[in-house]
Amino acid sequence: MDDLRKRLLKTEERLIYLAHVKDSTDWGNLTGFQENLKLLQHSFYDYTEEQLAAELRKLEEGISFIEKRGEESLSAMERVRIVRNPLRFTLKDILENVYEDYTELGGEEDASIDPSIVTAKANIVRRVKNKVIPQTVMVIGQEKGHGEEFRNGGSCKPWGNEKALRYMRVAETEGIPIHFYIFTPGSFPVEDYPGAAQQIARNLYAMCKLRVPMISVISEGGSGGAEAIGLTDFRLMFSHGYYSVISPEGAAAIEGKIREGEKVPKELVEACADRLCITARENLAQGTIDRIIQEPPLGARRDDFAFFRQLRSEVIRATDEVILKTKSLRSFRAYEVKLKKAEAAATEEPQINISWDLHEDEVNRLLIFRSRKYRNMTVDAFVGQPSPSLAMYRKARNITARIYYSFRYDLLRNQQKQMEKVIKDVSGEGSVILNRIAAPLRKACDFINLQPLEKTGRPAGERPPLGSEDPFELWDTYTSPLANEDRTVTCPNTAQRGCKDLWVPDLYGEFAGVCENCGHHFPLEYEWYLKHLFDPDSIREFNAEYQSINPLAYPGFDDRLNVARAKTGRNSANLTFYGRVMDTELVVTMLYSDFRNGTVGAVEGEKFVRACEKARLKRRPLLAYVHTTGGIRIQEGTIGVVQMPKCTMAVREYIDSGGLYIVVYDNNSYAGPVASFLGCSPYQFAIRSSRIGFAGYRVIRETTGDDIPPDYHSARNALKRGHIQGIWDRREFRKNLHRALLTMGGRNLYYR
Repeated sequence: MDDLRKRLLKTEERLIYLAHVKDSTDWGNLTGFQENLKLLQHSFYDYTEEQLAAELRKLEEGISFIEKRGEESLSAMERVRIVRNPLRFTLKDILENVYEDYTELGGEEDASIDPSIVTAKANIVRRVKNKVIPQTVMVIGQEKGHGEEFRNGGSCKPWGNEKALRYMRVAETEGIPIHFYIFTPGSFPVEDYPGAAQQIARNLYAMCKLRVPMISVISEGGSGGAEAIGLTDFRLMFSHGYYSVISPEGAAAIEGKIREGEKVPKELVEACADRLCITARENLAQGTIDRIIQEPPLGARRDDFAFFRQLRSEVIRATDEVILKTKSLRSFRAYEVKLKKAEAAATEEPQINISWDLHEDEVNRLLIFRSRKYRNMTVDAFVGQPSPSLAMYRKARNITARIYYSFRYDLLRNQQKQMEKVIKDVSGEGSVILNRIAAPLRKACDFINLQPLEKTGRPAGERPPLGSEDPFELWDTYTSPLANEDRTVTCPNTAQRGCKDLWVPDLYGEFAGVCENCGHHFPLEYEWYLKHLFDPDSIREFNAEYQSINPLAYPGFDDRLNVARAKTGRNSANLTFYGRVMDTELVVTMLYSDFRNGTVGAVEGEKFVRACEKARLKRRPLLAYVHTTGGIRIQEGTIGVVQMPKCTMAVREYIDSGGLYIVVYDNNSYAGPVASFLGCSPYQFAIRSSRIGFAGYRVIRETTGDDIPPDYHSARNALKRGHIQGIWDRREFRKNLHRALLTMGGRNLYYR
């Protein structure tokens, strides 16, 4: 009877699980099954053991039938409910059932610095011809828990992601692979040091070049929280998981323009889950993951030991594939081909012992493959690519340019530097002798009243000292349209600073949009910067033909894109061009507000990557001026969110080559771009009165339950937290940028 009682409890659990997944008891015959279950529980002792077993068997068969029906018709939102169910397996369950043994690092349970993320040193066992071969790995991932409040539902705080980065470095030092498990609805949106956005950016920047194999497995992948540990060599995803730029509830609140405190309609949430293309199959089709791990019907749960055995095989297989790509021996290559031909659902462990240790050449190949992987992501999610003949011409031109710039800067400039060093050393030794020889000649010149030779103090062609020319000139070629209104405006700091009302033609003309009393910066259009920041007629745009599209066929998004194109006359929210500041040439990428609020999608990411490549090729500084960015474009789903690792990889390679990457924020700069390719810059500055952060006020209030002060995202607070390196006045933008170009950056700039 004890076994029958356990089966009754298990049956009750299955019915509760089904009702949670379907969000209703009216689906199928759930109500009838629940009534039959209650009858069996109530009359448990009225049946004989044989009668009870027969009735229970009949009930179990009926539930199994509707579970199969439910699996066949699972919607995207139902998959979201599966991964959020308390009965689903978690990272701790994986550690206990997939790995042979493990040691948790950085504190355990609620004593950890952030219990939402778990780091552990673990051994995973490979069985080869009756031999047990352990492999040491570092395991890092979010821990949702099974209802423990201190786990925060897998929503990591900034210091949790910092802990993850610390143990990534440990794994790199020890030369062991890293297995990441992603179980998060998103990062906890607080700006306390080290900052939600900035810490994710640091993680991504480091993961670009970590010198060990990395595998990630996605169950619940929510936006930037997933990307914080998601830039890996191989990305697996559970068949019932989801991976999305934003939660369906968040997308519904934005799309439905739901006010704070109002309930989001269930139908709209369901619709947004479908539109975002968040399921494993959809992500595989988009190329944002590499393989799907099949789960049992309606998803695996914490006691599904057969599934854990399959998961171990899949993780070992994925690590082997990453390792084998770096090998040069023919036998390994043949085995790699065999793996590629294997079925996606294969669960057999490889019958060969593959060492996971890499030597220097193999590590270099690993980094090359990782770079190519993210460079080639989402290249078909926009239009405007050149024709095959034009693409071939551009490729040949790039090869020629690479040879030319390598010859000019790597060969000739290095030889010139060596000669200058020799001359400097020789002249230093002989300066005393030369001065003694020249002294009589100088006296003779003075005696016959000849003027001494004028000494400039610098070689011909060298730039004049910083500050000797006017650093900020307002050209007469452009006046803000805002200056055409004949009225006054009140400075928002009037109550605190006693500012006088400002006449609009003066404010947006002579005053450059800045209150002359308190320095408050009123917003200005991006065209103002194009005309006043750069030298006249120096701007040459490139890749303007690349055009945003609607890759997910998101309802109504084509019309919105057409409105943005008509409004701006441009094809994307990212403007990339060559420019000059006081004769110093640079490459600029500008996110501006007029096109979809400066949001980033596939084409914006591609243009940013190409700007990095051009700056690297021509040895020019790279400026990312953020007029405004509202984050990642939700209508492009995970195609948008993978721009975070893709662009960060391009930035990392540019900086590693010796370039200078400067980011300047203005107006509002939020979410994914700040949490990746902008926030990873070593030189970040903000225009006064701008706002910088990870999430807006409403999201923070709804997530944390706390009210935040009005200046929470101010540039001054960002400076206090160490998220930026300085605050610039708009009137001194040109001067400060010029100073940065001459005093910052690496060895590879053309004018160094």
